[in-house]
Amino acid sequence: MATTETALPEYVTTPAYRDGNVLRWLAAYTASLVGDSVYFVALGWSAQKAAGPTEVGLVMAAGALPRALLMLGGGVVADRFDLRRVILGSDTLRCLLILAAAAGIALTAPALWVLVAVALVFGAVDALFVPAVGALPPRITSPDQLARVTGLRSLSMRLGQIGGPPIGGLAMGLGGPAAAFIVAGALFALSLPLLLTVRIRSLGSHDAERPGPGTARRDLLDGLRYIRRHQLIGPLVAAGAVCELGLIGTLNVGMVLLNAERGWGPSGYGWIVSSFSAGAAASAALLAIAGWLPRAGLMMAGTLLVGCAGAAAIALVPTLWLAVVLAAVIGLCAGIFGSLGNALIQTASDPAYLGRVTSVVMLTMVGLAPLSYPLVGAAIGAWGAAPVFVGCGIFASLGVAIALASNTVRRAELPRRS
Repeated sequence: MATTETALPEYVTTPAYRDGNVLRWLAAYTASLVGDSVYFVALGWSAQKAAGPTEVGLVMAAGALPRALLMLGGGVVADRFDLRRVILGSDTLRCLLILAAAAGIALTAPALWVLVAVALVFGAVDALFVPAVGALPPRITSPDQLARVTGLRSLSMRLGQIGGPPIGGLAMGLGGPAAAFIVAGALFALSLPLLLTVRIRSLGSHDAERPGPGTARRDLLDGLRYIRRHQLIGPLVAAGAVCELGLIGTLNVGMVLLNAERGWGPSGYGWIVSSFSAGAAASAALLAIAGWLPRAGLMMAGTLLVGCAGAAAIALVPTLWLAVVLAAVIGLCAGIFGSLGNALIQTASDPAYLGRVTSVVMLTMVGLAPLSYPLVGAAIGAWGAAPVFVGCGIFASLGVAIALASNTVRRAELPRRS
């Protein structure tokens, strides 16, 4: 298939939320994210029907392992080969795999080994898809619109998290696991023609003068060195990794245990999670509409500090309604921090390294951060929720120190059309 690279203008006159090229990418990305959520519902419930709780954990871990192990390699592939072909090829493989799984499950009862195999292959293919599709925003719009695109992308992620599970559950209820897998495969299929029509910016003539790619290992090491030496990207990636390690465990596993400890029950947990999501969605909408925020580096560090303080304090408040309010503040601040950080990273990245930079950022989210889950659970079991939440909040605030220690981060600004 021939590639479609076009010389998009350096600055566009249409805001990203009205740009047809961006909206096609956003629709494809949203369909893919909803498909992901439906797939995980189908996989988990199929495993539960085939075996027991232990096996459910085994199947879900089988998908996470190759995704984490191969994510950095996926970034190398995204930078080494034609980005459109990597995205379309990996998305097509995901679609075919899930539809094949649906056919197999429709013909016979879901076997545990089949589900493990599907999870392993899907995780490996996802390690190619995620860095490639994540590297697209700087190639589909101009630099001054990247913040808006980042906000739209965050809204899309929230929609996938909110809409996917009910769709998957409805499909499971109406037609069983096979129907849920079919719905997931259909959503992946829907994203393909949309991605095919997205216009991709050429990397530019100066990239033709770069040395050709070496071995995959050398390309990977070059990418890691590029991140480490970059005065803006290096500190931002490090700050984000520390933040993820400190906060994700408490906001997921820890929040369940906190609700049980306080006697707030499942409904209380639902209110807190919904409030956090509302805050995060509000931050994404703010960035998508405004398109630019002043003193982005300092604002990013400031919102992270407030978010860390809120994450520590949420285990200290005496009532559920205060916890719900704090959750909204945490979601708002975490959303602004994440969106600004991502926009700054993608704006500053050399296009030749975008895939590798994206893969490292995603690895901290899907690979490293979940390592804190068992630690947080064990710590709360031993000492209770309050000291663990406070300790994790303090640890996450080290990300603020890393960011503010860099003069480049403190002075960082998003591109703005003059």
